Amino acid sequence: MCFNFLGLRRVLILVGSICLLFLSTPTFAAERVVLKYGIFRESISVEELSTFAQTGELSGLLKVNLALARQDPKAIHQYLTKPVKVNPVFLDKVLNSQIGNIILDQISQVTYTPSRRADRQALRAALILSASQDRQVSLIEIIKNYPTNEVEVDGERLESAYRQLRRLQTNLQDLFGV
Repeated sequence: MCFNFLGLRRVLILVGSICLLFLSTPTFAAERVVLKYGIFRESISVEELSTFAQTGELSGLLKVNLALARQDPKAIHQYLTKPVKVNPVFLDKVLNSQIGNIILDQISQVTYTPSRRADRQALRAALILSASQDRQVSLIEIIKNYPTNEVEVDGERLESAYRQLRRLQTNLQDLFGV
């Protein structure tokens, strides 16, 4: 009986936290993305990157940046948009564990704050918020839900971040049978 009460309490805390995040998202969501490809570094709006993710059409600036970085726009589009299904409650449990910290540290090598401080916490918040919206996570959702005005993305490692998300999905399935 005590176990069920604790589980219900955690779910209520998670739901309350998510509601607070939803209410504050417009104020704390990322507005700019700094795409880094080796020596290239360009700031674009999250809206511009989101449009590319939704339509597959590149803006002039994004087209030039990907060409200079010798990146395949189709591959970048796939890594940004391909969803990974997750249960937000189980995701929260895993991300607040030691193994979750390792996963967050690995993904935050690709997506991180400009100051490189509180990367783990910012990424955790973006992941939970993304998962709570539709029970799945994509890199574009993480970027859009990042709780700082600006988020830096190492474009050369997008594939690595996507693989980490897939691994996280597999770990959740293995641990919880979800």
